[in-house]
Amino acid sequence: MAPGVGHHTASPAIGPSPTAAPRTPRRLAALAQALDTVLTPTTPAGESTTPAPLVGLPTGIRALDDALGGLQPGRFYLVAAAPGAGSSLIATAAARTSALDQHQPVLYAASGLTRADVAARIVAAHLPVDYRRLRAGRLTPTEQGDVAALHHLLTSAPLYIDDGTDLTTAAIAESVPHLPGLALLVIDRLQAAEDPRLPLSGPERITDAAQALAHLARTHGLPVLAAVDTDDPHLIAALSLDITLTLTRDTDQIHATITERDLGPQATLVLHADLAHARITDPPTPITPPAPDQLTTTNPYWTITSPATPTPAPEAPPTWPASSPAQPPQAPIDPLPDPTPTRPDPPAPTAAAPGPSPHRTAAPPAGGGYAGRDYSYFTGMIARAVDEALQDCDGDVAAATEALVKKAVPNAMALFEATRVGGNYEHTVYPETLEFLRKKTKDGADEIWEGRHNWTNAHLMDALQNGTHPPVTVAALDTNASFLSAFKTYLPIGALVHNPDGGFDPKRSGIYRLPTRPTWHHPHLPDPIGNRREDGPVLLDDATIRLMIRCARLGLCEPPHITESWTSGASEGLLEKFRRVLTEARENAIKTDDTVTVEYVKAMYSKFTSTIGESSVNRDIRRPDWMHIIRSQAFANLWYKAHRAHSNGLTVVRVRGTDELHVTDGDWRTVFTEGRFTTQMKQKDQYPLPRKSAR
Repeated sequence: MAPGVGHHTASPAIGPSPTAAPRTPRRLAALAQALDTVLTPTTPAGESTTPAPLVGLPTGIRALDDALGGLQPGRFYLVAAAPGAGSSLIATAAARTSALDQHQPVLYAASGLTRADVAARIVAAHLPVDYRRLRAGRLTPTEQGDVAALHHLLTSAPLYIDDGTDLTTAAIAESVPHLPGLALLVIDRLQAAEDPRLPLSGPERITDAAQALAHLARTHGLPVLAAVDTDDPHLIAALSLDITLTLTRDTDQIHATITERDLGPQATLVLHADLAHARITDPPTPITPPAPDQLTTTNPYWTITSPATPTPAPEAPPTWPASSPAQPPQAPIDPLPDPTPTRPDPPAPTAAAPGPSPHRTAAPPAGGGYAGRDYSYFTGMIARAVDEALQDCDGDVAAATEALVKKAVPNAMALFEATRVGGNYEHTVYPETLEFLRKKTKDGADEIWEGRHNWTNAHLMDALQNGTHPPVTVAALDTNASFLSAFKTYLPIGALVHNPDGGFDPKRSGIYRLPTRPTWHHPHLPDPIGNRREDGPVLLDDATIRLMIRCARLGLCEPPHITESWTSGASEGLLEKFRRVLTEARENAIKTDDTVTVEYVKAMYSKFTSTIGESSVNRDIRRPDWMHIIRSQAFANLWYKAHRAHSNGLTVVRVRGTDELHVTDGDWRTVFTEGRFTTQMKQKDQYPLPRKSAR
């Protein structure tokens, strides 16, 4: 008879004395029984193409499940990461997937977290909705309805949370038998720093706890997953656990290495950190697991190596340098460089037949992004919205565009929040609105001046009318996506703070009071602060003040005399990733003649600008100071272009709004690149001056 459970062979030479109590036989398993836990029955080749099911419970992250085979009974999984790198989110994902999707009982032992923390993360990840706005009670009515609809599912989910302050491994082990059919135990988290109020904290106590939990997994045939808030290799090695998942985060990417104690590194994955929704997801590029005979083949998201070969850390993608504080303007340089964000000019789009396409003609090119940075995850959000709109409208371009424009505000805010994940700081969303930033009437304006242009070269027009200047042909040029380019500007991060002494600090941004309007003595160029002529003090925003300082450095005017200011620490990078994603999506759409996406992106950046002030359409943010600065930056960018044209021998005829520049006396294409991209200009019209009077 093959040895099995309960089989015992006594030996007269070795063993307990005849008076000793009978010993419980050891549990023995035949190899056939052990194989059943590793190998699943298979069908003959060619009879089925269905993938083999996971051995264990899914975590909700496919790349991780493919590498682990799911969370398998009897195994202890430790997720190790520095604070903020995502170990707790792996724990939440596993618990959420097992309880809500698989309807399997889960015990969630929350050490240092409250049940409210756990519930909020589950709601944010499952819907998904923005985690910060959920905790702040600022969900939109639509999101509130979604949460209400989810309530029934959550209340019936077999997820049990223990957030007691006296949570120990003994208490956890005591709860396990009282939950029939328990499928998963999650411990969130083991804390490396010792806290006398948390039993599961401190190196010595978490070492003991980890061993006890590993024993609990084996004796109850239960998968146990624990998060620890450190990636210290010495502490992780001291825990001496069978399976460790070590995470490191680089902005929105998480590099995960799976290690088995006796076999070393087994796989390296790249996951996506969607922190806005308190979750970790698969990377945007689909993962194709390697075949068994390709164990040394590597793709960007998956690496499998033999135990004898150390797994090299994946090369980190290029990161953007942190925005450096603004520097005081340098010595005058003429001509003044155009500060509009530049990059090497892409090839001009090929001419396409006029009229809207009945559908998107081609998928956008694979995104290389700026400086090689891949923004395909974010541009994919835009592409999916367009595809869904076209599908819902049966390919009707006009109807799909109209539907997308209606969704532009919430979709733009969702995209902005996604691009802010991993940022170095949190901006204030709803600071107190200062009195001069409030509209005086419903359809009125506040007290801030913007450098709005409505300028005509009066000196030239008089000369043309008098006949002292020969007739000219004027090229009416248009700036592409002026508000989108204006996202690259210094915005205040926090609430504005009053400084009664005035002055200008380039590291700050906000609103400034000048005792009187500065004078402008250059009839061939527009006034940098626009055409308003009111007397007395003026309130100008940061973008206009920086333009005036540049003009003063060029000797065009006096430096602005600031007597009072309301500012906060500033960054030029607050909207930078958002701007780059929208720019890339727009350029890809232009290249493929995708008119729907072009109009959708335009609606997103223009409505973002127009609704972040006092607008009931946008409930996610209330920053009228941002709105003024962005719009003034667009006016300033147009002024820079006018100065560039003048410095290169063209005559500036008219400047209008944020995007209209009329020039003559030369070929404008020698100064600007022609095209539809944000770094280019296009000609909208051409007309003679003086105009012939109608008879």
